[in-house]
Amino acid sequence: MVELNISQHFRPEEQEFLESVEDICGRAENEYRPILTDFLNPREMYIFEAIANRFDSVSYKFFGGHQGAEMKRALVYPDYFEPTDDDFHITAFLIDYPTKFATLSHGQILGTVMGSGINRDVIGDIITDGETWQFMCEAEMGDYLQQQIEKIGKIKVKLKPIDVDQLIFPVDESEEKGASVSSLRLDAIVAEGFNISRHHAKELVEGKSVRLNWATAERPDVEVSVSDVVSVRKFGRISVRDVAGITKKGKIRIVMNILKRNK
Repeated sequence: MVELNISQHFRPEEQEFLESVEDICGRAENEYRPILTDFLNPREMYIFEAIANRFDSVSYKFFGGHQGAEMKRALVYPDYFEPTDDDFHITAFLIDYPTKFATLSHGQILGTVMGSGINRDVIGDIITDGETWQFMCEAEMGDYLQQQIEKIGKIKVKLKPIDVDQLIFPVDESEEKGASVSSLRLDAIVAEGFNISRHHAKELVEGKSVRLNWATAERPDVEVSVSDVVSVRKFGRISVRDVAGITKKGKIRIVMNILKRNK
């Protein structure tokens, strides 16, 4: 079991993940071999580091297929092992589609890939430069996805494996915002991030329109923390970069990256 003084800093629903990280690090230590995880989101990587840093005889590294990746796999390994990018077993695909006659979106692509019967943590980043679309997945699932995916929506597509040096430089249209909030409640963060009322934000959560770290948020009063990613249907996404202390008036300073959906 994860020690109480560590686990008390995380949400009850995160306890199972904490214990899985402890198990992975313990196995790498005891079996003296590298162990690779599925893709982790930013919050999971934050938790992973908190647990893995307690193990003296193993190291870890994150890699997501390209520099600046958001979703990454973690490799835990003993001192003798020197990891390379190939050890992360990541395959990259170019989505070949008729760019002059059709447009794709992140949501369409992710929905199609997950609709093929795989879990979210098998897929890494889905990236675009505005026209070209590419994505990363666990190498073990590459052949399966190529066979399964022939259409995204009504658009005929073909998945073409590419080398990492063929990956595009993804467009980052997010903006950094510093703010002072009365609390770290989910509805307060959504309201601040998208300049809407607290009441409206609460309604969005209760209407199942808000996802916290890729899972539908159940309560507006859940506390948001560092490295959490909040997605709001029809509004966009908030990444919590830092919780930076308390103002003189007792408010909480936070730093967010906000990506607003084009309307």
